[in-house]
Amino acid sequence: MSQMLDNLARIHAACFPHKPWTANDFSELKKSGCDIVSSNNGFIVYRIVCDECELISIGVMPDSRRMGLGITMLEIMTRDAMSRGVKKIFLDVAENNDAARKLYTAYGFTEIGRRPKYYTDADAILMEKCI
Repeated sequence: MSQMLDNLARIHAACFPHKPWTANDFSELKKSGCDIVSSNNGFIVYRIVCDECELISIGVMPDSRRMGLGITMLEIMTRDAMSRGVKKIFLDVAENNDAARKLYTAYGFTEIGRRPKYYTDADAILMEKCI
């Protein structure tokens, strides 16, 4: 388990160098009820409560982007969510994160609202996908 958590922290640091999560952060997310799926080049963290799923974080190593891994991670999460009776997946994304917004839109998420100044330098765009 420790090696998996260290790998998650390594990937997160490569994806989000301005605010990387530690192995302990991932351990605490797991303890709090989050599901985590990972590979050597990416991860997805999500939480299912009743009939809703919240995408907490997704990351793909910079040199592995645009190869379908992000969509694959979203598909794994969606299949798991559907098998557990989820009706809706939601997330928030920084308005200036164009790559993530394109990924989510391509996967069928739609904008449902905004949280002004949620991030230091940007509003959060709230998105959902009914499944």
